[in-house]
Amino acid sequence: MMEFFNATVIPSTIATAIFVAAFLLGSVSFAVIVSKLYGLQDPRSYGSGNPGATNVLRSGHKTAAVLTLLGDAFKGWFAVWLAFNAGASASLVAIAAVGVFLGHLFPIFLAFKGGKGVATAFGVLLALAPALGLATLLTWLIVAFFFRMSSLAAVTAGVFAPFYYLILVGVLWPFEPAILAALVLIAVLLLARHRANIGRIFAGTEPKIGKKSA
Repeated sequence: MMEFFNATVIPSTIATAIFVAAFLLGSVSFAVIVSKLYGLQDPRSYGSGNPGATNVLRSGHKTAAVLTLLGDAFKGWFAVWLAFNAGASASLVAIAAVGVFLGHLFPIFLAFKGGKGVATAFGVLLALAPALGLATLLTWLIVAFFFRMSSLAAVTAGVFAPFYYLILVGVLWPFEPAILAALVLIAVLLLARHRANIGRIFAGTEPKIGKKSA
């Protein structure tokens, strides 16, 4: 990873600028945008009330759900990719990763009430390292296939991501404490955002993937 910023520039100013830019990008809600484009209900008004791809799917419009998924993943990927290609250090890339993820969770354009961050987290992981993103995606697919619960698949994949990173240290990438810290923070936030889902999973009342909202 190439060092771009030199000692003449104030690190805190750069870090703040990267975080704010990433946060604003993460605040763009594709669930709301796509739903409006297709003339659908605001995703915050039905189902789980979560402005994300899974809830948009409950509207019965699969294309809208896919576009939401791709859009939310893209913004996570783009924020990290942009930091990498600007020559940012690992610490600044980690800041971009956390910033875009927090922007999705607490979007400034939606009164800080956002989605749960699954697709955006995947985009972040894919930009950090394709192998890391694909390993996490495979985990999500396996859990989702057998249990048909997006929330269970999401928290499982999120928790496994830092472990995948550590397992492949020295094989596919060097160890970067800032990147590991970002992955752990994202995993903890995913768990926190899914706490209600986790409760419903244990209660046996969690909705299954593809279930249309009344």
